This record gives sequence, structure tokens and C-alpha cells, in this order.
Amino acid sequence: MSRVDEKSPKDCAKKRFNFNKFHKKFFFAFSTFLLTILSLIFLIWLTLHPTKPQFSLKDVNIYQLNLSRLNLINSTIRLTLSSNNPNKKVGVYYDVLQVYASYKGQIITRQTLLPPFYQENEETNLLSASLAGNQVPVAPSFGYEVGRDQRIGKLVLTLKVIGRLRWKVGTWVSGRYRFNVNCVAVLPFNSIPSGPLSSKQGTVCSTVV
Repeated sequence: MSRVDEKSPKDCAKKRFNFNKFHKKFFFAFSTFLLTILSLIFLIWLTLHPTKPQFSLKDVNIYQLNLSRLNLINSTIRLTLSSNNPNKKVGVYYDVLQVYASYKGQIITRQTLLPPFYQENEETNLLSASLAGNQVPVAPSFGYEVGRDQRIGKLVLTLKVIGRLRWKVGTWVSGRYRFNVNCVAVLPFNSIPSGPLSSKQGTVCSTVV
């Protein structure tokens, strides 16, 4: 008579227990490894802690600022910005840079796209942009605001830069971060187009990342 081996319910339960225990150990080891990597990245980031780039407006010239009866404006503006990376161990990739001008909260030029570039640590670069507005719609009060500033003899123009950047630490490169730059230029308001409105006084801009 042949012998039949049968596993008891106790043995099966024991095997199921060992199988689940293996999965728990694997999950715990993987979680520990992932947490260690994330902690290391965070520690590097916290130690270096990149400082946001600094922008300043070097000069700005308004060559055209004409308003039609239909509340459409034509404008031509040229400007030079200085961009500085104050970090000692962190580089900056500027992937997107768009510049435009506004007056009294109203946009008067189209967005101009500047070429992307990489900025080394503690490096300073000059950025030049030509802004133009062709039949840009403005509020009915725009003409009154321009006339009042002309009587006062002072025009306050806002230059804005919006874009995306990435930090570079050694061989590690971060994800993209949005940034906004806001520059205010005060120009003597005499006459256009007999002569451009110009300002060459360096103005520190505010930067938000």
C-alpha cells in the first residue's frame, strides 16, 4: 500500500506567512533606500540653498508711443538688462525668457522671446531686447494718462521678464521653476518722436522664483 503525503493546514499557513514576510521585508528595504536617496538630495539642496538671480535695468529708450483714435497703441522700446547669478556653487539654466512693457497697468508691447542660455556661478550677463507694439488695444483712459504725465514731465514705465529656469549643482539639474522679474524705469517726458525718451540710471529689479 503506497503512502500518501498530505500537508497539514498548519504547514500551509506557515508557508503563506513566510511569503508575506518576504514581501514586507522587500518593501521595507526599498522604502528605506528611496528615503535615503530623497534625504540626500534634500540635504544637498538645503546645504547649497540656491539664491534667486538678481536683475537690474541698465538703460531703456522709448522711440515710439503713438495712440490712435481707436485706442490702439504703437510702441517701440529698447532696453538692456543685467542678469547676475550670486551663487558660488550653483549654475542657472534659463530655458524661457519673455520680456514685455506695461504702462499704468496696461500692456503696451508684445512679448519678446530672448534666446535661452546657461549662467555659471557668480557670473553676470547683459541681455538686450527690442520691444514693439503694433495696434495693441488699451483702455480709453490711456491717452489722458499719457497727457497728464507729459505735463508733469515724468513717465513711469514697467518692464517685466517672465520665464522658467533650472538650477545646476555639480551634475545634478533640478526641475523647472517659474520666475518673474519686475523693473521700474522713470524717464523724463519731453517729446516723441523728435527725440527718444531715455533713462540710463541703473535700477534694481525685484525677482520672484
